[in-house]
Amino acid sequence: MRNVNISKGNFRFAPITYLNDAVKNIENMPQSNYDEIVEKYVEMNVAHPFREGNGRSMRIWLDLMFKNEIKKVVDWNSIERDDYLLAMERSPIRDTEIKQLLKNALSDEINNSDLFMKGIDASYYYEGYTLYKIQDL
Repeated sequence: MRNVNISKGNFRFAPITYLNDAVKNIENMPQSNYDEIVEKYVEMNVAHPFREGNGRSMRIWLDLMFKNEIKKVVDWNSIERDDYLLAMERSPIRDTEIKQLLKNALSDEINNSDLFMKGIDASYYYEGYTLYKIQDL
């Protein structure tokens, strides 16, 4: 957990004073259907509990919730980077856009390791990392 206040652009993530309570509240949020899962995901993004790696770890967490609860995963390769980042930026105010974007990218291939690993590559790409790809390792 981070121990400093952080921001990105003009957005300030949850203040350190409230971070522990925010994370506890998020842990207690329901996650039994698609909308609840995405709402929980959006709240965790607002909390941004780590100094580094929030987006990457949260996308894996989102896929695990989808896989366990609704037997779906996100095909991250089918989501354009800029569309995703804009939808996430606006999601604390209105989550409709991110919900639609993710819904259009859902896959039934929950045990496809290639889809999962390509999703890791896409996740790094969203954050601006492009030097290595999983297939190169």
